[in-house]
Amino acid sequence: MLGLPLAFASPLVLFALAALPALWWLLRLVPPRPRRVRFPPTRILMDIAPKEETPSHSPWWLTALRLLLAALIILAMAGPMWNPPAATGGARGPVLLLLDDGWPSAATFDQRQRVASEIIASAESAGRAVAFVPTSRPVVDIALETPATVRERLRSIDPLPHTPDRAALLPALTKFLAAQPEAEVVWLADGTDTGRTKTFIDQLAPLVSGRRVTVFDTGLAQPLALAAATNTAGGFTAKVLRPQGGPAQVGRVRALDGRGLPLGEAAFAFEAGKTEADVRFDLPVEIRNEITRLDIAGERSAGAVQLIDSRWARRTVGVVSGATSDTAQPLLSPTYYLGRALEPFADIRTVEGASPSDAILRFIESRVPMIVLTDVGTVTPSARQALNRFIDDGGILLRFAGTRLAGAQGDDLVPVRLRRGGRQLGGALSWETPQALAPFGRESPFADIAVPADVRVRRQVLAEPDGLLADKTWAQLADGTPLVTAEKRGQGLLVLFHITADTAWSDLPLSGAFVDMLKRIAGLSAAGKPGAEGITAAPGTARAAERVAPTRVLDGYGAFIAPPATAKAIPSDWRDAATFDAPPGFYGPADGTLAVNVLTPDERLKPLDAGPLSATIERYRLGEPVDLRTPLLVAALLLLLADGLIVFLIAGGLARLVGPRRRVAASLVLAAAGLALMGGHDAEAQTRRNQDRPVISTGNAADDAAIKATQSTRLAYVVTGSREVDDVSRAGLEGLTRFLSARTALEPAQPQGVDIARDELAFFPVLYWPVVAGAEEPSPQALLRLDAYMKQGGMVIFDTRDALTARPGQASPAQVTLRRILAGLDIPELEAVPRDHVLARAFFILREFPGRYTDGVTWVEAIPPATDEESARPARASDSVSPIIITANDLASAWAVDRQGNPLLPVQGEARQRELAFRFGVNIVMYALTGNYKTDQVHVPALLERLGN
Repeated sequence: MLGLPLAFASPLVLFALAALPALWWLLRLVPPRPRRVRFPPTRILMDIAPKEETPSHSPWWLTALRLLLAALIILAMAGPMWNPPAATGGARGPVLLLLDDGWPSAATFDQRQRVASEIIASAESAGRAVAFVPTSRPVVDIALETPATVRERLRSIDPLPHTPDRAALLPALTKFLAAQPEAEVVWLADGTDTGRTKTFIDQLAPLVSGRRVTVFDTGLAQPLALAAATNTAGGFTAKVLRPQGGPAQVGRVRALDGRGLPLGEAAFAFEAGKTEADVRFDLPVEIRNEITRLDIAGERSAGAVQLIDSRWARRTVGVVSGATSDTAQPLLSPTYYLGRALEPFADIRTVEGASPSDAILRFIESRVPMIVLTDVGTVTPSARQALNRFIDDGGILLRFAGTRLAGAQGDDLVPVRLRRGGRQLGGALSWETPQALAPFGRESPFADIAVPADVRVRRQVLAEPDGLLADKTWAQLADGTPLVTAEKRGQGLLVLFHITADTAWSDLPLSGAFVDMLKRIAGLSAAGKPGAEGITAAPGTARAAERVAPTRVLDGYGAFIAPPATAKAIPSDWRDAATFDAPPGFYGPADGTLAVNVLTPDERLKPLDAGPLSATIERYRLGEPVDLRTPLLVAALLLLLADGLIVFLIAGGLARLVGPRRRVAASLVLAAAGLALMGGHDAEAQTRRNQDRPVISTGNAADDAAIKATQSTRLAYVVTGSREVDDVSRAGLEGLTRFLSARTALEPAQPQGVDIARDELAFFPVLYWPVVAGAEEPSPQALLRLDAYMKQGGMVIFDTRDALTARPGQASPAQVTLRRILAGLDIPELEAVPRDHVLARAFFILREFPGRYTDGVTWVEAIPPATDEESARPARASDSVSPIIITANDLASAWAVDRQGNPLLPVQGEARQRELAFRFGVNIVMYALTGNYKTDQVHVPALLERLGN
């Protein structure tokens, strides 16, 4: 009635309400109140009324009171009932009772069972048979049963944890309705459309045409569901769903681990009218990887649970780059391309300001499951041993080639033996053209990844052919040379890309296949922890055909139970939603469980639309039926007593009882509670002034030295312990500093000697190291500090000072000492300074690079061979600054001057040689400070020409 849960046992009695207007006229009249007349003798005749008083009209509020009294009596006689029990129609045919018992009905299943029981009771009182059909269970045939039998079946069922497939019932419904033309249809719906419901309703509509159809789909709380859980870089996210928009709604989602212990909670909030809300867990990646279950607090249904398996685990990948910091810029650094490729499914960690060996040891100590080395050629013995243990314990080591790896010797951290130097494809000095990728083999983990047709490889490191090379090859080029090789070692895996991680050697990092390949490699670690379960499958093993049995499944309320007899094994690549045969839960062994959820990530909830059925839409009634006759009769009795009292007062009955006494007006006593005003005295605020003046002296010698070093640019030299060598180094750098101040805009401060084992090197752009023959080798910690300095953009000039005494084909004592030092450093591939190198154009144009001597060869980091376009340019350089320069020409002796600016030591050749040595020193400093700036000037005419066009 008017949308209210109200019904009447005798609704015809309500027609008596139409007589209330007639009662209005009957109730208007009341006897007049007698007038009180004083009896002074002089006014007797004046106060006597000249005629009889006519009855006066009753007040309007008294008439309304009496009408309300009559209406209450009529309503009570009609037998009103609040929350009346559901009932069938007045027909005599059977009743077809459809009950939605899927997960959307679980949270309110008790109310649905109560309404179903009332319908069964109504059919039983009318002597009608009932056909009971739960919509979430397979039905072959529908049969009529007695109400008592149906009642017992109703009590024994519980909601199922999957979405009802109502369309699967159509064949059985068609057969039943054709056999029972007088059947009445009652559908206790869950109000949710999650699949083929529209098909079900459209095909059911002609079958129930002309019948009495009742659909219950409103009145209960909307079901909430979880879907689209994602372990992103910023946190664990999921979507909370509801079928239709409504008022704003808030709630919380819990995150649990495999033992059911809480890991965190996050809030969600539906905006008014919205059907989706986001929930986010801001937890560390290690804790997020432990999540196995998300559920909505207070929501008892399988749809409110999202199960998580290893596919949601976000791997932590440690990236170690062998490149210098000059190349660590967007679009130039290997870590940039790796970061973009790994970001969708992994958290990337890097170590700033540390050498590759230090970074490797830190990652291993923090139990990172996967480490990526990009062009790292040499690591310390301790780091190498730690990497071998890391792989044996189940970690994945992924390496990318580069100039350092191509020039490394005796590197056993590769899956195949490599040829030194690599292979150049294309360019001015190569007969071979860049190669495309060959299709991935069936045994490769990349088997189903599409091969990009536009990818070309221009350079690679080559593997030495042997009998096992084919088994270790995961990807190859069109000419059959390996592109990706791998080897299983212990419980872990060693993978090598024979190209760089940036675009220097190939276009692969620009393609989507690069992301898919890295994702497959990262996914080979089972639990994301070295030493846990190791590699889940051997390289090249396909698991698509494997079937896994259920171990724990959810019931309709979202609780874990043992798998029922109807649950079957599913393929290990299952990605669909739960069904009757595949309930939601965990499948497979403990070391590789597969989670099956109620909803797929793209599935959304919609409200049920039963309009095509032309049905009577009913609301579910909340609470037990309440008979309203008693409270209505009590209210009518109270109104009757009030009416009698009012008539008594109007007729003057009170005056007759009280007599002519003086009426004392009742006084109202007002009690006011005084609030004590608390006069708080504010304490005086004392403000402190910030002292922004810089601290010049800290009282610490190391801090004072650091402050002094950073106040201006200055050159530095390595203190060797030999006073004669150190004096020449200091005097040489002082001479170069004077020359820089006189010829350039740079005004360096006085040079400084440093101890690489103790002093901070990052303050100095150039470090001059005179190699003393037979000197003691620096400690491993000192070499790590030096390696980190070179990686962060610093330049070291190694000067053996033996160009005059060195013999071709025979290493000098100083060269032997230098080799021992360089063996502990990650040194790139070197080449003699070409004439078109930017070092020869940085400030002065030079054709030779002399010092005190001119016979020595100057070595710098090798640059990839020039292309046909680059060969016509006057200057050529890589995008980085060479972290190392090796010479034998004794530069410091040529630069050394006394306080008056006079040379201290003679040079081998003419006097102009000293000028060229100074110019070479200026070029070194400018090259270290400005990088490839001079090379970029070559592009200015082309840029101006484009701007003009």
